[in-house]
Amino acid sequence: MKLSKKAIWLSVASIAVKLVMVGIAWHATESTAQSKVTDYKKYYSNLPVEIARPSLPSIPNRQAKITSYGAVGDGVTLCTEAVAKAIDELASKGGGRVIIPEGVWLCGPIELKSHIELHLEKNALLVFSPNKKLYVTKKSSRCLPAISAKGQTDIAITGHGTIDGNGKYWRPVKRSKVSDVEWKEYAKLGGSTAEEGQLWFPYPLTHYDAITDNAKKEESKRADLFRPTDCERILLSGVTFQNSPRFHVHPCQSTDIVMDGITVRCPWNVQNGDGIDLSNCKRALIVNSTVDVGDDAICMKSGVGESGVKDGPVADVLIEDCTVYHGHGGFVVGSDCAGGMERIVVRHLTMSGTDTGLRFKSATERGGRTEKIFISDIVMNDIKDEAITFSCSYVDRKYNVGGGDKGFDANGSRKVAPYSPEFTDINIERVVCREAATAVHAEGMDDFAAVHDIKIKNSTFFFTQKDKEIDKNCSLSFDNVHFVTFDK
Repeated sequence: MKLSKKAIWLSVASIAVKLVMVGIAWHATESTAQSKVTDYKKYYSNLPVEIARPSLPSIPNRQAKITSYGAVGDGVTLCTEAVAKAIDELASKGGGRVIIPEGVWLCGPIELKSHIELHLEKNALLVFSPNKKLYVTKKSSRCLPAISAKGQTDIAITGHGTIDGNGKYWRPVKRSKVSDVEWKEYAKLGGSTAEEGQLWFPYPLTHYDAITDNAKKEESKRADLFRPTDCERILLSGVTFQNSPRFHVHPCQSTDIVMDGITVRCPWNVQNGDGIDLSNCKRALIVNSTVDVGDDAICMKSGVGESGVKDGPVADVLIEDCTVYHGHGGFVVGSDCAGGMERIVVRHLTMSGTDTGLRFKSATERGGRTEKIFISDIVMNDIKDEAITFSCSYVDRKYNVGGGDKGFDANGSRKVAPYSPEFTDINIERVVCREAATAVHAEGMDDFAAVHDIKIKNSTFFFTQKDKEIDKNCSLSFDNVHFVTFDK
């Protein structure tokens, strides 16, 4: 059959359109992360200091579902090998998306590789096994994190599912922080008590073998839920991270990090249960996220002593439109600050029910200098202790047993060392706090101007005990700040 010129032209045009549409679909999937850059640009307008923006990971348009590799979502079958096979196969092809579908997926440690996205579909629950033997490694004094990546580029964890670290099998518990009912529930797991029955250790457990020969050694092995180290271009979006053995989301010495719409949660009394920690990281954006944890909520760390200086500062960080419920501090700097803090902007945060709101803490041997920190438009209520606090003698007592602050010499005088803290160039404005025990607290050092050039402006604090508690050697200025309490 002979086709007319018009029919041929229409056929060719139709094929061309289809090819273009396929190309557009491919480009849309291939460049999903990069297209988000346009969306994230809006956060970088009207900044008080110029901040370098993070680049997003590039994940190829390729996918693998873990069920294709033998994974079973029954909460009983161990899926570690299936997840690893999916990651390895995609990595060998240049990367792609590993899909975890609806179900309860019991797993051991996962190691992400370059150009890999771990995607949890709605109602997917990734639960990490309480069998500690799965996490033992000879390369570190700690066990492997539940999810890790080392020296990788372009990694992501996305979706609408939940990642659960099963931390109750790892963490010690203070008797003073739980009810009688909760205390009995922990006892059912086995374990042992110390400090005259005031501290419970998950050692030895009734149903799982120990990996050391005593309770304190066992405790020292616990690791983070998600810990990428020396990585570039990390995206976390939509997922819930909960019940970590230790810190929850903890990028270390990494660059180009975006966290958008994640939830981080654990019981309020969890020991060392930090939410989001950035350690010596650069170019990070944290937005639209919720944190409700047992220790510091959103925390900046830059190492201790010489190693902290070597790893460099936390720099070019923007935190916006986030909510913190319980935490020892809502936004926190420290206590590890040796590498310094530079160009950090925090704005439009809600803090409700935190122990302290804005928390700056460090001590001799772990201190460093802060520069160009701008905090604004913060709303707080039900703050247990201080709305804003500076502490230069942070006491790092492990479970209030032993330890102590290294910032004092044998005569009880505070030491000035090369790694003494220096909180300076911190600008705080438009804070509204309803009910904090103390509005502003600052404790410096005897022989060194450790807290100076702190500016607080255009703010209102309703306090229940004290308006200001500030050492004479600290330099804070107040401009249009109102301190209000109950009528006499």
